[in-house]
Amino acid sequence: MTDDRGGTPAGMWSTVDALFESLEAARPVGGREGLLLRVLKLSEEVGEVAEAVIGATGQNPRKGVSHTWEDVEAELCDVVITAMVALRTLTPEAPEVFDRHLARVAARAPGTVPGIPAPGVTSADGRSADPGPV
Repeated sequence: MTDDRGGTPAGMWSTVDALFESLEAARPVGGREGLLLRVLKLSEEVGEVAEAVIGATGQNPRKGVSHTWEDVEAELCDVVITAMVALRTLTPEAPEVFDRHLARVAARAPGTVPGIPAPGVTSADGRSADPGPV
């Protein structure tokens, strides 16, 4: 189910707004410094993704396999949520800013621009549209 914001999931931004309001009410540091700390929280979350990937692949000989791929999924979700709250902290128009940016990124992706097929997709004349390695 989607809302009228260009295909974003229904309720997603209201949940982000609620998280933002909750964090704002308990924020010990305000102003510009508080905003910077909110954005820096992303680095912490990305580090937790890296830790989970290392743990899921057993790359730390001291710890072995300490995480699952489900842990990686959860940490990636935390990154997305943290980024959305940070964006909401920057602007109350976060949903519109996000949807505009998502549309620009999607327009640059292969296969989303009319006349430019995705890699591996056969063109109308039956030939492969993917030129292969360059």
